[in-house]
Amino acid sequence: MRAKSAMRLLHTSDWHLGQHFMGKTREAEHQALIAWLLEQVERYAVDAVLIAGDLFDTGTPPSYARELYNHLVLELHTRGVPALLLAGNHDSVATLNESRALFARLGATVVAGLAPDPAAQVLMLPRRDGQPGCLVGALPFIRPRDVLTSQAGASGADKQRDLQQAIEAYYAAVHAALLQRQQALAARLGRRLPLVLTGHLASLGASASESVREIYVGALAAFPARAFPPADYIALGHIHRPQSVGGLEHIRYSGAPLPLSFDEAEQQKEVLLVDLDATGLAAVTPLIVPRWQALVTLRGRLDELPGAIAAAAAQGAPERPAWLEITVCGDDWLADLPARLEALTAGWPVEILRIRRAREKPVDGLMADPGETLDSLGPDAVFARRLALETLDAPRQAALTRLYRRVLADLASGAAHEAAP
Repeated sequence: MRAKSAMRLLHTSDWHLGQHFMGKTREAEHQALIAWLLEQVERYAVDAVLIAGDLFDTGTPPSYARELYNHLVLELHTRGVPALLLAGNHDSVATLNESRALFARLGATVVAGLAPDPAAQVLMLPRRDGQPGCLVGALPFIRPRDVLTSQAGASGADKQRDLQQAIEAYYAAVHAALLQRQQALAARLGRRLPLVLTGHLASLGASASESVREIYVGALAAFPARAFPPADYIALGHIHRPQSVGGLEHIRYSGAPLPLSFDEAEQQKEVLLVDLDATGLAAVTPLIVPRWQALVTLRGRLDELPGAIAAAAAQGAPERPAWLEITVCGDDWLADLPARLEALTAGWPVEILRIRRAREKPVDGLMADPGETLDSLGPDAVFARRLALETLDAPRQAALTRLYRRVLADLASGAAHEAAP
């Protein structure tokens, strides 16, 4: 039984509305996801929905993706459920801001960027009954230009350090504003409002997948969990695998609700029910998201695949075939491999979206001796061993060797030019 003053958030992220999965639309899946989510909102009496970034897959989403986005906000409004919608690295600030004022009339708060004053990132999320539920430091994806002034000549390490410190300082300023607002409301309400922070970034210790694109190139790779200021709950987005960070139950990635790449096909997708009260975090409950489109990865020789294809077909249907990624081992040299695989899958409710060839190498890597290092081998030996791992004819090997020699000569010439007085 929830206390009268308790607040229940539904934390999700990384919807990527408008994504095309190797040429396939996800529109039907996102329609089903919204219908399912609205059912959970009613079933579990959710007070507010928080989407921690990457609402869209691109900065210029197709019209049907915008319609789905609008539909979600409108349906939450009809149920009296406020929404907090944060920008991710895939989202366009301008696109999200287009509907910000309109959505505010529907009880949805859009946070597309950072304000010059960190206190402007602090907002109060109400419960369904209109009473204050929690205070949120609503931070979207932070771009380096949002918090840093570029400095010429700074090294990569300097940029990493400066960006981490700038983000940490901004979080600290938002947290200070949260505490000030919390104290003021406690005096008026006679109770403590729990504090929530958000973010759309990679944190140290989080496990990513191939569909997660790097958010900073040549800058911050991951934000340390210890650098977050204290809060009752920290709702994160960007990493698609649901997980807590650094073993801390209150710092959570909800993960993407749909698998966005084949290496996410076996992941159990979730949204999170977050219960908060005057004492802080009461519980985090994962809700398992159904799978509306089967994604299956298969691996093996051609003579081993028919049984695996039959098993994969059991997950599909004529109107919605299972999508396959097939890695062929041993027979990867066959020039007509795609045609052979198509013949194997004919008549089954499956569709091949990607074929990979697992080339079997006589050497596991560049260094057969585990005690060897690249420095001890030297560039010529490294090149020779790397070339040996390729299945190329003699003319192609000779051409690559000539190119390698030319690159070495150009590098040597450039170094000599720079050393000249």
